[in-house]
Amino acid sequence: MAWIYLIIAGLFEIVWAMGLKYSEGFTQLWPSVVTLIAIVISFFFFSKALKDIAVGTSYAIFTGIGAAGTAIIGMVALNEDASLTRIFFLVLMLVGIVGIKLVSSDDVKEEG
Repeated sequence: MAWIYLIIAGLFEIVWAMGLKYSEGFTQLWPSVVTLIAIVISFFFFSKALKDIAVGTSYAIFTGIGAAGTAIIGMVALNEDASLTRIFFLVLMLVGIVGIKLVSSDDVKEEG
C-alpha cells in the first residue's frame, strides 16, 4: 500500500506544481485554494509512504513523478519545448524511477 501512497503523493505534486503557475503568486483565489489543498494531500500521502519505504527511495520517486509529470503536462498542454533531447531525458528519468523501485530491497525504512 505504501507504493500506492507514494504514487498518489507524486500525482498530487504535479497538481500543486501546475497550480502554482495558475495561482500567479497566490493572487488568484481558486487556483491558490486548489494548490494548497493539493500540497496538503500530496504531503499527507508522502508521509504515509514514509512509514514503510526508506526516505531516500521515497523522496527520489516522489520528486521524479512530480518533475516528469509536470514537464510532460507542460509540453502537452502548455506548448512548452518538446525537443527530442528533452523527451529523451524525461524518459531517462522515468526509467530511473522504475529502476529505483525495482532495486529497492529496502522497502522498510531503517530504524535508528
